[in-house]
Amino acid sequence: MSESSQRGTRNFLATCPKGLEELLADELRTLGAEPYKTTVAGVHFHADLGVAYRACLWSRLANRIVLCLLREEGVERPEELHRSASGVDWPSHLGPGATLAVDFHGRSEQIRHTRFGAQTVKDGVVDALQARGLPRPDVDLQQPDLRLYAHLLRGRLTLGVDLSGESLHRRGYRRDVGHAPLKENLAAALLIRAGWPQRLRDGAALVDPLCGAGTLLIEAALMAADMAPNLNRLRFGFHGWAQHDEVLWTELKREAEARASIGRRRCRNRLYGFDESPPALAAAKSNAMRAGIPALIDFRGASLGQLQRPDELEEEASGLVITNPPYGERLGELPELVTLYRELGEGVRNAFPGWRLAVFTANPDLGHRIGLRADKQYSLKNGPLEAKLLLMDVSAEERQATASGKDAASAPRSEGAQMFANRLEKNRKRLKKWLKQSGETCYRLYDADMPEYALAVDVYDGRVHVQEYAPPRTVNAAQAQKRLFDALEVIPEVLDVDPGQVVIKRREKQSGKAQYRKQASSGERFQVREGRARLWVNLRDYLDTGLFLDHRPVRRMLGEMAAGKRFLNLFCYTAAATVQAALGTEEAGGACDSVSVDLSNTYLEWARDNFALNGLDPSRHRVVRDDCLRWLESARAEFDLIFLDPPTFSNSKKMEGTLDVQRDHVRLVALAMARLAPGGTLVFSNNQRRFQLDEGLTERFAVEDISARTFDPDFNRRPDIHHVFRICHRESA
Repeated sequence: MSESSQRGTRNFLATCPKGLEELLADELRTLGAEPYKTTVAGVHFHADLGVAYRACLWSRLANRIVLCLLREEGVERPEELHRSASGVDWPSHLGPGATLAVDFHGRSEQIRHTRFGAQTVKDGVVDALQARGLPRPDVDLQQPDLRLYAHLLRGRLTLGVDLSGESLHRRGYRRDVGHAPLKENLAAALLIRAGWPQRLRDGAALVDPLCGAGTLLIEAALMAADMAPNLNRLRFGFHGWAQHDEVLWTELKREAEARASIGRRRCRNRLYGFDESPPALAAAKSNAMRAGIPALIDFRGASLGQLQRPDELEEEASGLVITNPPYGERLGELPELVTLYRELGEGVRNAFPGWRLAVFTANPDLGHRIGLRADKQYSLKNGPLEAKLLLMDVSAEERQATASGKDAASAPRSEGAQMFANRLEKNRKRLKKWLKQSGETCYRLYDADMPEYALAVDVYDGRVHVQEYAPPRTVNAAQAQKRLFDALEVIPEVLDVDPGQVVIKRREKQSGKAQYRKQASSGERFQVREGRARLWVNLRDYLDTGLFLDHRPVRRMLGEMAAGKRFLNLFCYTAAATVQAALGTEEAGGACDSVSVDLSNTYLEWARDNFALNGLDPSRHRVVRDDCLRWLESARAEFDLIFLDPPTFSNSKKMEGTLDVQRDHVRLVALAMARLAPGGTLVFSNNQRRFQLDEGLTERFAVEDISARTFDPDFNRRPDIHHVFRICHRESA
């Protein structure tokens, strides 16, 4: 049914982010509209044109205000969509020479692409105009005179004029957006849910301790100053609409300007934003200036650890602290965030007892690290992410505790967290003497010593690499997450490192491709020392770091064995073993030449960098990119010392077939022994925990299991972590 002929009350649709429909309906009522139906991400309402204009100007929650021209059922096919679109009286909406754009949402079985749907609606409009002898309108996707809204869901078509133009959440003040900003209408919704409209009438103060680009503060200030959020917008969608009433619009805008002028002068709410990032603060100040409320917000540089109540608020018994901290979409971001959320709780408890705290996060488990109980929470979407607004009261007893000299900030560790901390301290004490004597700076401190805390914690010259062993399905995921956060909170404290120097990864059952798959692109590598060698490691970008710590004694042994010998390193990875063999010992020197073979260009480049770091001559120490099996089958050179350290399993696309060390080790060892010179030694190692050496190899060759001698004190708790065999030709044994 066409509704474009109505001149009084008309049907409109206000769209909004999912989860805000109830709030939007309430807001529309305050603006004079009559909501009559709520849909997903939208509210249908009756209103006259003045109320619709008012909604465009004053709605803090809507994305779009649409004048509904047509609502029909049974629209499934393109020809039905075209027929519906061509039945509207378009000359009454689209003036001569006006440009056009169509935003199409939804789909049907035969209309599967939004671009095709938009094209079909546009064709219907054009045909309707040309049928009346009117010229064909031009399409302008960027800034059309008339923007149409079309929505098709389960055969129900809604078609109308978008009175907003650009989405209403784009207020125009936020050119400097900072990092991962909130949309303006979502920020307004958070403030409403947190009770800011009620508090501001009482003159309450508001603080954002992690303000970023200042969106929450600016939206709060606009509310406090009674300013229409879109007052500064120069153009709306209705400006190019043929039925636009400029007189009515001018009257409404003047009213809004008068209210803003009075509101800014009368505003007695004090708003403060803190951030430690100078660029973020500069962006926030610029955004506030463009919003027209720079004098209402006090932006200050401070980290969470420096958070204090402003002197001007010392007598404020209550107020609102609201913030949108980062929530870490990647596992590697968690160490810093666990500490950040804890510091947020400590800072608010110390500085703002008696106040209300509102935290918006897509990771509620991080929210628990704040140490305050949420008495209310609201589920909302932040783009594609499911998020929650957590509302918490900060007990006024905290002020009394602080005043009496008690430490109100530090939330006690859980029993499990304290046990984990105790184990780290115990292990540090146990390794202290060995570390001092050996001079090693890269070592394993903890390896799932406590089954509940299934982690490996490695120290790399003062930085910490944490691997979480993926919990089995029988373990409660929420409990596993809590224990991980406990550990990430404890580790920086016990080891006295900055949380930014702690890297977390998840260790799961992997295919052979996973070793080479990038997990990040930080390029953040640094040098470490191992014995005489200097080596590059990268804790962030790959599953492994470039240095397998458990093989340290094996590399040391190769260095002792390599003097004057021809050395072959198969499955060489970053060639740390080759570096040790080439450097040898101070007394005997190292290998006279070497060949290091691997399939990965990434790791061979890493190997070359390790060689250069140690001054090794590339003409004597070569790297070869090849499948080790294929290379062994075609190689003719002999070597005095061979290191064979294959992965447990690999199905790299660069290989022919797959590699399983248990299944294929006989062939691997036989091929390697064919390249071993008389009197030479093959060191065969692998990390298959249940590995069993084929008995046939012990019959053909002289084999010695030396695994027990290849563990330093940091790995002697896990005697199955690797297996090492010394293999020689029998006539040379």
